Amino acid sequence: MKKSEGFSSTQEKNSYDFEREVKEAILSHPSRDKDIRPWGGFITLWEDRNFKVKILFVLPGKRLSLQRHKFRKEKWMIADGSALITKGDKKFIMEKGNTVMVEQNELHRVENISKDKVLKIVEIWMGEKLLEDDIERLEDDFGRA
Repeated sequence: MKKSEGFSSTQEKNSYDFEREVKEAILSHPSRDKDIRPWGGFITLWEDRNFKVKILFVLPGKRLSLQRHKFRKEKWMIADGSALITKGDKKFIMEKGNTVMVEQNELHRVENISKDKVLKIVEIWMGEKLLEDDIERLEDDFGRA
């Protein structure tokens, strides 16, 4: 959605509006490595031999699968919004500007706890293999586990 198409204080965005906003942001970005997912989507900003930088867009009320990675660790920074983070056996809230490191093989999940804002996360992958299929899903709201 363009800034000029803002909503008045009496209008509320519904889930379709958020989905459309995220889809437009991702598809209009010049990156070749981007994807729409059931929880939102991502754009890869930079990829090098041992690291990758992505922006994740998580729709209100959605969450990624409970997962772990064999070949990489991840650093997350909340760029906008509020998240419920699962890291190992701990759960905690992260706000804009907060960061967390997820180690290799550590169970983790991120959830957008807002009902009216897209969660935006800067995600940095570090490791010997930086592959989208380096994922073991233990739980998933979209039937992918």
